[in-house]
Amino acid sequence: MLPVSAGPLALVGSGEYLPVMAGVEGLLLAGRAPRYVQIPTAAAPEGEQSLRRWLDLGAAQADRLRVEQIPVVARDHDEADAPELAALVDGAGLIYLSGGNPAFLAPSLRGTRLWDAVVAAWQSGAALAGCSAGAMALTGWVPRMRTLDREPDPGLGIVPHLRVLPHFDKMLGWVPDLLTRAVLRPPAGTTVLGIDEETAIVDMTGGGHSWQVHGRQQAWVLGDGRRRGFAAGSTLTTP
Repeated sequence: MLPVSAGPLALVGSGEYLPVMAGVEGLLLAGRAPRYVQIPTAAAPEGEQSLRRWLDLGAAQADRLRVEQIPVVARDHDEADAPELAALVDGAGLIYLSGGNPAFLAPSLRGTRLWDAVVAAWQSGAALAGCSAGAMALTGWVPRMRTLDREPDPGLGIVPHLRVLPHFDKMLGWVPDLLTRAVLRPPAGTTVLGIDEETAIVDMTGGGHSWQVHGRQQAWVLGDGRRRGFAAGSTLTTP
């Protein structure tokens, strides 16, 4: 029987569904229903081939973990509001938002039956994870990568006190001003985090404040002109 409390949270810099992250995903599923719900919505703007790639990777990971893959393919807000898709979340052990476009993902899920089902499952004990775009969307700040003059999206608000920069070891080469935007005038109590590729932070309590670092690189607390690195095995605390 699942605990009547929020399940674990994971924010991942990159590597969803790959062997390098199987240990993290296995940790999130441990003691939970062997049902792995995979939501590739962030990749929908890239087309059907990209969606299929994520589902194929997810199927391979589910096989490694010996759990059932539950694909939930919502290509836009209307599809995410479909009752039949929301129903697929029932009984999840782990729900995963994979990569793509974070500024598309957050508004596509917000206010839909699918997102309500995800939140309800997580609050009832299912683990909830996001990688890259998925990690950004779970916070309270989602930048619009190619439209610098527009306001950021408020995100899905699971961890509203965080701003996350995934692929941190590579991201600043792709979007050089992203760190500046992230640390510029955040609301009081906000922590800005960088998460390197093939690296994850996991809060097994679901509270979103005490995180253990997993993977081959580091997570970073950013701000005040400083970077504090946390290697695998370290505990990172956010107010």
